[in-house]
Amino acid sequence: MESTPSHELHVVTGAFGFSGKYIARRLLDAGHPVRTLTNSTGRRNPFGGAVEVRPLDFEHEDRLAEGLRGAKVLYNTYWVRFNYAGFQHSTAVENTLTLFRAAKKAGVSRVVHVSITNPSEDSKLEYFRGKARLERALIESGLSYAILRPAVLFGREDILINNIAWTLRKFPVFFIFGNGEYHLQPIYVDDLAKLAVQQGRCNENKIINAIGPETFTYRRLARTLAEILGKRRLFVSVPPCIGYLGGSVIGWFLRDKMFTREEIEGWMADLLHVDAPAAGETKLTDWARQHADQLGMRYASEMARRRNRSEAYERL
Repeated sequence: MESTPSHELHVVTGAFGFSGKYIARRLLDAGHPVRTLTNSTGRRNPFGGAVEVRPLDFEHEDRLAEGLRGAKVLYNTYWVRFNYAGFQHSTAVENTLTLFRAAKKAGVSRVVHVSITNPSEDSKLEYFRGKARLERALIESGLSYAILRPAVLFGREDILINNIAWTLRKFPVFFIFGNGEYHLQPIYVDDLAKLAVQQGRCNENKIINAIGPETFTYRRLARTLAEILGKRRLFVSVPPCIGYLGGSVIGWFLRDKMFTREEIEGWMADLLHVDAPAAGETKLTDWARQHADQLGMRYASEMARRRNRSEAYERL
């Protein structure tokens, strides 16, 4: 069925990245004009001229508001995964607060904001604390909002699931942080995009735990992926500090961070798990089997994506 064209502009932050690309594609398929605000204006544009490109100019709030002028909905996927030279959680929080103010100044009707499961301003983990602060700011802004709280995303361009698979392909032993009995609820990135676009059509303020239909312990996730890839591996429980050290050594050779201490703490504190109905339909196990010939064949580098602002994510 063909979509009915719409003249209502929709703006997506980071439409050349991971989740933003899937949101933009669904909006285009629905017949909406789409604009992206991005820090990577030179990155390969998978949409050609179908998506208008403007910079994420956090230094100049009025210019940022101009980039949002005329938009009905803003879909915000902007964030940084970990602290590193040139990008910090604290900076990402301040930048996002600027984005929300600019959206209100520009007359945006609704904001669909991607957060994280179990955010808390009392958390000792900066990632979850920062996400909670932004949720509160959006709620208090007076803007109509939908807050989506995914745990782990998977898809062709993801990092965590892909790099678990890459490690299983490359090494005979797989380290499990602690007992491995903490949980993850991965959601397919296009299911998240579908949910985001659906919420863009609504007016009701909502907070949704955007989780997939399967719940894994970390240990079972690794074993399941090994089985799908046809790899017989030894799974060894180690203290988190040892697992982190091993990942840091591999990351040093790859010029990347495989994971951070805070990420390990968040996983082991079960912060990527909620007691809620599934918001996505696609099972990771089904998707992994369909893509077993590609999953984990190449390491996905967070730092490469930050350093190289011209190549598409799947090429890095």
